[in-house]
Amino acid sequence: MKRYVLDARTATAHFPGIGRYVSQLARHLVPLLAADEQLVLLHRPQEDSWPLPEASNNVAVVATTVSPFSLAQQWQLPRLLRQLDATIYHSAYYLMPYRPGVPTLLTLYDLIPEQFPQLVSFRAQLFARLATRLSLRAASRLLAISEATKQAFLAAHYISYTKIAAFPLAADDRFKPQTEAIIATLRQKRSLPDRYVLYLGINKPHKNLLRLVDAWAEVVQAVADAPPLIIAGAWDARYGEVKTAVSQQKLTEHIKFIGAVEDVDLPALYSGATLFVFPSLVEGFGLPVLEAMACGTAVACANTSSLPEVGGEAVAYFDPTNTQQIAQTLQTLLQDEAALTVLAQKGQEQAAKFSWEKTAVATLTQYRHLAQTAQTFQNPL
Repeated sequence: MKRYVLDARTATAHFPGIGRYVSQLARHLVPLLAADEQLVLLHRPQEDSWPLPEASNNVAVVATTVSPFSLAQQWQLPRLLRQLDATIYHSAYYLMPYRPGVPTLLTLYDLIPEQFPQLVSFRAQLFARLATRLSLRAASRLLAISEATKQAFLAAHYISYTKIAAFPLAADDRFKPQTEAIIATLRQKRSLPDRYVLYLGINKPHKNLLRLVDAWAEVVQAVADAPPLIIAGAWDARYGEVKTAVSQQKLTEHIKFIGAVEDVDLPALYSGATLFVFPSLVEGFGLPVLEAMACGTAVACANTSSLPEVGGEAVAYFDPTNTQQIAQTLQTLLQDEAALTVLAQKGQEQAAKFSWEKTAVATLTQYRHLAQTAQTFQNPL
């Protein structure tokens, strides 16, 4: 029996993006497994927030108390992998055991601390660089979530081209245009207007919300009936300057903060928006752009990093460092209903090109390739 251990300890609220990735990958791997293959899910049941497949003939669910942030994982997880007779180990996070003892895959998301050091503390830069280097050395194979992420790692670290591949993510099947009744229910629940422009994401500096606020001030001046900008998503209290800017520019009637939104409500939130805007300076993949397109909503986003891979020709792009260009793009779209309709249609077609089934097939191929090398495996450290 080949045992593929997928580390699902990040399927928690602390890791919204990674947790979704692990959950979706696990769910779509299960139907693909052969009779002599087993998916072993390593998780922390006290912190689970993303659904994982239940135990079955081809699935084993193994609980552990060790955190991805714990030094103890360096000796506890290799021991557990031996006990499980693991064929390969797949880490979804760079904080992992750096001598796992079995062929290892590592999923890569972004290099923000290295690409934008000004956005993180010096201490965080040093820690990220050290942990990244250790994880890259420990991994037998690297899986980047976009071609942009792959190229960023190749440029920043000594990695063989043969060691790294790019497998895009996808939107869950439930992200699709919602009925007017469902949208109306959400509007009432979250006190949303009939028309709104939406941003969904955290408020960390690389998300570029300060420029979006400045751009929206210009939009309000230029478009008499401009709908409000709704900023939704988890809020990091360390970065309060965005709300301060809204207050200082007297935009409190034009920009609303609604905080985190329950996952079940996201399709309706996207579907009810007139336009989705995503001004991020850098994204490993940009899943909100894909989800918005899948829900039939027109999208305007930055032309940086992975976002053109996701949006293709179905998105209105702008330079995220140019406030006037952001404002002009949004202003033009809000005054052209036909353009919004065209983008919405193209967006659904573009979103349909991505699927978790394709990602799972490509990932399982990597598992099987590494399984063939397991007999002669030697830890790269």
